[in-house]
Amino acid sequence: MPKRLLIVAHAPSPNTLRLREAAERGARHPDVENVEVVVKAPLEAGPEDIRACDAILLGTTENLGYMSGALKDFFDRSYYPVLEKKQGLPCALYVRAGHDGTGTRRAVEGIVTGLRWRWVQEPLILRGDWQEAFVERVEELGLYLAAGLESGIL
Repeated sequence: MPKRLLIVAHAPSPNTLRLREAAERGARHPDVENVEVVVKAPLEAGPEDIRACDAILLGTTENLGYMSGALKDFFDRSYYPVLEKKQGLPCALYVRAGHDGTGTRRAVEGIVTGLRWRWVQEPLILRGDWQEAFVERVEELGLYLAAGLESGIL
């Protein structure tokens, strides 16, 4: 039975949409055959999506030193319904940060710690002015998660 990777990423701009698409492209790499990839915007995702997945990749913008309101809403709706059911869920995060991303990272880490999910990689903070390299880095993160799920190391 294939494993399921859930990508929940806020994409309010063309560039952040490119990041979400890159995460999906990486996760759907042709060499990864036994992973189902589900991609949703935070306002469309909920606890049932978390319960059905084997790993989760979160993506957000830095908004006033915090995560996007959409991702916060996702956590608000999902936290208690999955709290006891998905402990140890492998997770990763990318942040598109116009500034330093520290507050955003800290906020998401606090929620993930409460959920007892398991970080499989340091959060990827894409700081400062837009760089094309951001797309490649997020694509690699998607591939890493999918390949890790398929091989059983996550």
